[in-house]
Amino acid sequence: MLTVHAAPLVLPVGAAGVSGGAVAVDGDTVVALGPYDEVLAAHPAARVRRWPGVLTPGLVQRDGLPLLTRCYHPDPREADELGEQPLTGAELARSAVRMDEPRRAGSVRRGLQRMLRHGTTHVAGVLGEPAVRTAAGRAGLTVVVASGIPAGEPSLDPFARGGGLAGSVHGPLTVGGRADLAVFDVPDEAGLCAAGGAACVATVLGGRLVYRRR
Repeated sequence: MLTVHAAPLVLPVGAAGVSGGAVAVDGDTVVALGPYDEVLAAHPAARVRRWPGVLTPGLVQRDGLPLLTRCYHPDPREADELGEQPLTGAELARSAVRMDEPRRAGSVRRGLQRMLRHGTTHVAGVLGEPAVRTAAGRAGLTVVVASGIPAGEPSLDPFARGGGLAGSVHGPLTVGGRADLAVFDVPDEAGLCAAGGAACVATVLGGRLVYRRR
């Protein structure tokens, strides 16, 4: 279905931002990008999704490999005991978590879901473990080559590694390109870089709405 995603500010990266902008998506492809009135006039039969804040390309998770293979993502039912953030390193060793295969598989699935909730559409790294590779494929995330292994503790926030917006996105939004989008409830680019991926309210992966904050 043809869908128009509209937001107060569209930041395509590599081109000027569009106030009162919109992106039209047909299947998994961006077919128009520009002011909302112009995009809708060109596609009057499209379904319209209106979002708050800023719409950008989807983000790259450069800590994908350690987040999926060296962290434990607690089940919501374990939040009182283990919290909600990934456990890693000494913190994981001190916990009561014993990583059998079912628990590990659940952790990988939750890790991928939490990446989507931070605007992630691409994961950097070689996902060599079959279970991890299969789960990422089922989630629809695109795996890209990593430029190196980031130092320090892994973070679910792609901005922790990418810095600004240009270094955190998978690439610019372009007409004819794949429709990987993220939407953040912030007023502008400065607000986005300050708030990070936690401000995500929607993630669109290959044209599919895979996360929406309720």
